[in-house]
Amino acid sequence: MPAYKRILLKLSGEALMGDDAYGINRATIVRMVQEIREVTQLGIEVAVVIGGGNIFRGVAGGSVGMDRATADYMGMLATVMNSLALADTMRQEGMTARVMSAIGIEQVVEPYVRPKALQYLEEGKIVVFAAGTGNPFFTTDTAAALRGAEIGAEIVLKATKVDGVYTADPKTNPEATRYSRISFDEAITRNLQVMDGAAFALCRDQKLPIKVFSIFKPGALKRVVQGEDEGTLVHV
Repeated sequence: MPAYKRILLKLSGEALMGDDAYGINRATIVRMVQEIREVTQLGIEVAVVIGGGNIFRGVAGGSVGMDRATADYMGMLATVMNSLALADTMRQEGMTARVMSAIGIEQVVEPYVRPKALQYLEEGKIVVFAAGTGNPFFTTDTAAALRGAEIGAEIVLKATKVDGVYTADPKTNPEATRYSRISFDEAITRNLQVMDGAAFALCRDQKLPIKVFSIFKPGALKRVVQGEDEGTLVHV
């Protein structure tokens, strides 16, 4: 029995690279989409926000000397490319997805309109939110928190490379242990970087829990939505 009716899944652009240096690894995106399909088969309504770091990252080396707002807009366009790739892979896997962009590119994707997004979700379609919030200086984490709150998602699932939030960096500290559950206030007190500040504050204010888990662990997404002890739950 699923623990949630409607979820917002946040994927990083880097996750699409697989073992490649940049771009989209075909086998990786197919595997991710198959994991999402398993969840939709449980009757869960799924919305997705994806980053653009595999193509362009506004704060990285490629944007040195560039105006920050310009770099961020380029990053938003990179998320549109990833969203199109994700939706197309979903179509090939027999799913119905709709890409909605916060920046107007009507010839390519439809604009984000909240009532329309809610209608698609209720019809069982997957909604992929592209172009972040549509504003520079905000990350796709913030877009995930914002869209999650707007569509009434019960939880934001942050898919990462590690299987939760740890007491220390598990790569450098073998003694590090995973938190199964932690409150927003405790995460702040311990300075645990769950999401960027704006996204974290928005989720806390809206009482929207966050679950951090590894998208690279087979079946982890399905275990999360079934309420199993997978990843770390950040709660009010």
